[in-house]
Amino acid sequence: MRFLSPSSFTSLLSVKCFFMFLLLGASGYIGQAFACELRQRNQDFIPLARRDLDYTRFDILLDYLRRQRPDFLINAAGYTGKPNVDACETAQADTLVGNALLPQTIAHACAAAGIPWGHVSSGCIFAGAKVELDGRIQIEKDLTRPDIRSLVDQHPEKIHGFTETDIPNFSFRQQPCSFYSGTKALGEEAISGLGGHYVWRLRIPFDEFDNKRNYLTKIHRYSKVYDNVNSISHRADFVRACLDLWGTRAPFGTYNIVNPGFLTTRHVVDAIQKILHPNRHFEFWKNDEEFYQVAAKTPRSNCVLDVSKLLATGVKMRPVEEALAASLHSWTPITTEK
Repeated sequence: MRFLSPSSFTSLLSVKCFFMFLLLGASGYIGQAFACELRQRNQDFIPLARRDLDYTRFDILLDYLRRQRPDFLINAAGYTGKPNVDACETAQADTLVGNALLPQTIAHACAAAGIPWGHVSSGCIFAGAKVELDGRIQIEKDLTRPDIRSLVDQHPEKIHGFTETDIPNFSFRQQPCSFYSGTKALGEEAISGLGGHYVWRLRIPFDEFDNKRNYLTKIHRYSKVYDNVNSISHRADFVRACLDLWGTRAPFGTYNIVNPGFLTTRHVVDAIQKILHPNRHFEFWKNDEEFYQVAAKTPRSNCVLDVSKLLATGVKMRPVEEALAASLHSWTPITTEK
């Protein structure tokens, strides 16, 4: 079986002025953003729903790919749990199928059909950051530790993100982890080496549109806020970067796709108060112990990711501070949600 590399598609540009994309998970929070961006780019795409075709079955998906011959497949489908990842703990079969078995099925089908594709993964397979302490860099999982938090606030240059070559440390192989994070890491393992594809790691999506899946909306609505340190991804910036990787024929592989830099939750709350002036007082959980006793059922990933590999391809991403401020200045509240 011969797999196509990104460079082998370059010659097609001289004979085709557009491409046909196949979009799985188009009705989801990230899938909707892909659909919006593809429309803005005047790209043809098929938003394939499971009610129309059971693409979880290899034989059905392979037959469809061979008949339709899309130029590129985007997998934005998966199982995140509602309202949050705690729900994955009681829906483990659905979580495993959506986050590990489905990507593997897609990988085999695309490899057999010779279709390049991209998979929306998650940065939630990491915990902590690489921290400069006493002249050396070491991994610290707990970024709320007082000495680490002091570095975050006073010397952010000493906080470094995980790269794409680092082994996930918030997974079934390095527990504790949430079941959601475990299956996302397993999904990356399951597709490794199968055909030509991208793995796009998303991290805590946000933008200017009020939505229950939006990180900023969540902070607005939480009765108490959990303070930690994280890389985050502006939703539109994320999908543009994903499409640009394919558009520029960047090498296949895994990419952390977050806005450069990192934020503390307290910094985000300060920005919300300064720009939106909400009619509420924000309270914070005293510590991890209180948060996990009262508000969470499973461990949460809090981490910093390095985005150097993405930027080295020439793909642009706004600094996280800029993306946050722009989202809040353009904030679009809604009164009802579907």
